[in-house]
Amino acid sequence: MKLLHGRATYLVAVAAAALMVAGTASVQAQPSGKVSPDKVVTAKSKVIENAARFGFGPGQQLKAVDVISGKSGSAIRFDRYYHGLKLIGGDFVVHLTPSGAFRYGNGMKVVGLPASIRPQVSGAAAGATAAAKFHYTVASRTTSLTVYARANSSELAWQVDTSSKGGRFGDRTYVSAVSGKVLASWATVHSAKDVGKGKTLYSGTVKLNDTKKGAKYTLVDQTRGDQEIYDAHNGEITAGTLFTDKNNVWGNGADSSRESAGADAAFGLANTWDYYLDTYGRKGIADDGVAAKAYVHVYTDYVNASWSDSCFCMRFGDGSAASGIGSLVAIDVAGHEMSHGVTSRTARLIYSGESGGLNESTSDVMGTAIEFYADNKEDVPDYVIGEEIFRQYDPASNYIRRMDDPHADGASANCWYAGVGNLNVHYSSGVGNHLFYLLSEGSGSKTINGIKYNSTTCDGSKITGIGHEKAAAIWYKALTENWVSTTDYHQARAGMLQAAKDLFGKKSNEYKTTDKAWAAVSVTP
Repeated sequence: MKLLHGRATYLVAVAAAALMVAGTASVQAQPSGKVSPDKVVTAKSKVIENAARFGFGPGQQLKAVDVISGKSGSAIRFDRYYHGLKLIGGDFVVHLTPSGAFRYGNGMKVVGLPASIRPQVSGAAAGATAAAKFHYTVASRTTSLTVYARANSSELAWQVDTSSKGGRFGDRTYVSAVSGKVLASWATVHSAKDVGKGKTLYSGTVKLNDTKKGAKYTLVDQTRGDQEIYDAHNGEITAGTLFTDKNNVWGNGADSSRESAGADAAFGLANTWDYYLDTYGRKGIADDGVAAKAYVHVYTDYVNASWSDSCFCMRFGDGSAASGIGSLVAIDVAGHEMSHGVTSRTARLIYSGESGGLNESTSDVMGTAIEFYADNKEDVPDYVIGEEIFRQYDPASNYIRRMDDPHADGASANCWYAGVGNLNVHYSSGVGNHLFYLLSEGSGSKTINGIKYNSTTCDGSKITGIGHEKAAAIWYKALTENWVSTTDYHQARAGMLQAAKDLFGKKSNEYKTTDKAWAAVSVTP
């Protein structure tokens, strides 16, 4: 938590004369689970009618992966393929009115597809090129042939997924199957830092649901998708064991009990589950009713926390004396990391460039929203990320990030500028964080739960906030319905304005403030 550059065409399609592409492209929708086949059939017909706007043409196929329905209509999310190869960056969302008419679309217009899908560079060579980039020893590596789409061109490429032993590090790299050059790379293990009854380290004594097995209790919450908390014994997660005890009192509120960190993790994961379910009707990270696992006491002197898609799990380190940071199991850190999982199953924001900063900012926003939802008196809700994990508690100076003034850390961006996507994603996230604070609380000085804030705007304007609940609702709707893997900050603005319009109306104060808040961080039309 401190833990592709360039703007793609934003599709706001206007219903116009139908443009049919008969016999040249196919739509092979493969709905599963909650994907509604009738809406998929309608949506695919609208893609064909608006083929020029989507860049949909010969050799392309679509796969429906999600349908979200609401009072304003439906949003159908598609993955795109080219002669059977996945088009990376070619995903998009089709929006329909309640009657099935075409409203608009989100995503990149694909251009310049390769004439041949026969690679000139072998998968083995591409894998070796990718593995040579990283500081860790690659223990596992898989390659698959894809087409990597960018704003102005597309290229046949090998997708190379690498990971270290135990999964502590992981990356996805795209290597040109024509030239052998690296096209893009980003982390797949998203870290918090580049750097009965639970008696927790940070949240006091809390209620925890556990499971009795015979004469013992396990830290398994069956009411939340069988949420499980493990002790990694300061090693790899493969050596982890489920927390088990003779009673259902977990921890003693101090590091002297290994259960204390486990209780914090259980509390953080439970509140994350409840927030998404109670607020948005989302049943778990993947919306399938299945809980993620959490491992505490991972490695020795590990000043980090991370989410991994590969194990569908959280890892929490104990911090270190040298860093002045304790166990990274604070609730906003847990909410942040778990929200990476939500992003990976909705917009799937590429972890690089502006979309990477937006990915990190999404986790900060949702982690903050979860902290407000928990409303714990020992860890009061705030717009400061990770302040609890510092052994010397001082939210004015000890924190991972702060949202009212991101640049207070000396590296994060308060305002958008051309090139902000070249920053580390944990620093370019400052633009989104600042936007969320201004949208929630407005500009100027104020004190919230004992913490002083003083947020200025980049354009000198004054903003009156709409509250964190409405701000988070607009953000979540944009994330799940309007944003795609390549969304940058300007496209994020358009997506949030559409979300605000759908939720509150275009003439509402919420819509107008969303527009003003984006302008206040220098993101304008």
